[in-house]
Parts: sequence; C-alpha cells; structure tokens
Amino acid sequence: MQGGDDIKTRPAAPTLEEVAREANVSRATVSRVVNGSPKVSPDVLTAVNAAIEKLNYVPNRAARSLASRTSGAIALIVPEDTAFFFGDPYFAAIVQGITRRLDESEYLLNLLVASTDPGHKTLRYLRSGVVDGALVVSHHEGDDLQLEAGMVLPLVFGGRPSQPGDHFFVDVDNVEGGAIGTQHLIDVGRRRIGTVTGPLDMPASVDRLEGYRRALGAVGLPADAVESADFTAAGAVAATRRLLDRVPDLDGIFVASDIMATGAISVLQEHGRSVPGDIAVVGFDDSPAAISSAIPLTTVNQPSEQMGFEMADLLLRHLAGEDVPRRNIMPTHLVRRASA
Repeated sequence: MQGGDDIKTRPAAPTLEEVAREANVSRATVSRVVNGSPKVSPDVLTAVNAAIEKLNYVPNRAARSLASRTSGAIALIVPEDTAFFFGDPYFAAIVQGITRRLDESEYLLNLLVASTDPGHKTLRYLRSGVVDGALVVSHHEGDDLQLEAGMVLPLVFGGRPSQPGDHFFVDVDNVEGGAIGTQHLIDVGRRRIGTVTGPLDMPASVDRLEGYRRALGAVGLPADAVESADFTAAGAVAATRRLLDRVPDLDGIFVASDIMATGAISVLQEHGRSVPGDIAVVGFDDSPAAISSAIPLTTVNQPSEQMGFEMADLLLRHLAGEDVPRRNIMPTHLVRRASA
C-alpha cells in the first residue's frame, strides 16, 4: 500500500456558487438556468452556460431532489395500445415537440403506454413521487385514471379532456378543422359528402364531426353519411366500405386523420373509384402519411409537434410556480394536394 503522500486527492466538484461567481450573476439565476426557466435573458443564459462549461459543472440532481422534494422527471401517459402508439405519426410528432422543450430543462421524460391497467399500476406509480407532473395524450371518455392522477400531481392534457373541469390542456380548434376540411370539398363542387370519424368517445372526433355537420348545414347539404372508425387504417377500411354500401352516390369524404384517409383511398381504388375524379378525399393532421400516400392528401394541418412543445412548456412553467393559462387552443389550416 502506498503512503499517504502518493495518494492523489480528487479536486472538489464545482458548486452552484462558483458558477454564479464565474458568470457574475446570483445563485438563484444559475438555478433558474439549470432548471430551464424561461425567465432568463439571452445574455445571462449565454454567460451562465459558458461558466458551466468552463468549470465542468454537473447539476447534482439527487441533492436537489432531496432538498426540494422533486424528482426531476415528468411522465407522458398514453392510454392506447402499444402498436397503435408506435404506428401513428401523430404521437411521434407530439413526443418530438415534448422532448424539444425538455431538452431546454433538467427534466427527464418517462413514457407510460397502456391501453388497460386493471391493477392501477400507473396510478400507484404516479402517486409514489417518481415524477413531478404528467402529460396525457389520446384521452378517451371514461379514462378516469388520468383524472385521478390529476388530484395528486400537476397534469396537462394534449386535447380537450372529455370530462368537464378546470383542466390544463393544449388543443387545436377541431370544430373549425372539421369545417375547413368539409368546406373545401364543398368549394370544389362536391355535394354528397361523407365522413369517417375517429372514436366518438374522444372529444377531438366529436368536434371534427360537429365541424363537418356545420359546414354542410350552412349550405343545406345532407350530413348523414357518417361512419366511425378507430384512427387506424384498418378501421377506416371497414368504415369506408360501410359508407360506400350505404351511400353509393358519394362524391367526397372528409376523414378525421391522415392514416385513416390512406385506408379510405385504398377502398375507393378497390371499388374502381378514382381520387379525386369520382370521390375527393380530405384528411386531417398533415402528417408524413399525407405525403407518403399513393395519392398525396389534401389535409387539415394541426401543428402536432408544436402542440407537444406547448404541453411541456405549460407543465414546466406551472411546476416553476408561474401563473399559466389553463387552455391553449391552436389554429388549423388547409394544405392542398392531389386528393381533393
């Protein structure tokens, strides 16, 4: 064993106070930067980050958690089947937006995907203190678990929750979006217009259907060609077949998602109907599916990635004690391509 004189002493890790001195700011300002607070000027942010890099400062998450009783993590709850979650580009865009915002903070993201949870494992997990707040997307009527979670930690929904209450949420104007998509079909001369909706236990589906009905009602056209699906291409295939059987003179379809619109187009081609010649099709999302479709989709754009960013931003600002709005409604617009 070597003598004590030969033992090299590891230098002490730099502290928050040392970073503050190096950047010529207060300890509280460094703390705000480390925790991703937006209440920091660009010049100060640059100075603090330069000091952090120079001193090789690493935030002590464990010590900070013990002192503040926070976990440094938030959860993303998706009450859907795992295959559906990973197969729908809407979710990919939402997650991309969330992580883009979290990259500006010290928070980590925990992903919880589960269509059923009979043992309430998710609720027990959320109650255990392992996350400071949660984001919920694809909320269905009757998903009471998420509302129960909202009683024990801050919660932000992506989309208007089905249950009434003073919830935090980020959404698009789905009624307006449904009306925009249907109105375009009217504007290009279609008069027997149907719709394939999403699940009617979801507010987004109900609202898009309402927009469809309003647009047709305003010009005195029938709004009875309605079939429901489940936001999957396979579900839309079955719904479109039912629609064609029931309404053979159909000349336009507003479909409540791009993924479903690709399924609808496959059925139309199977039946020898040209798109848009015989039947014009409008989707919803403006996702990668709209561009990769055999016939590029005219679709209603919703800013899915920005919605994810705004959800995370709202939650982080709420956790930081800021006074934030409980709802953020974002606009939609039409993107014209070949299908209508």
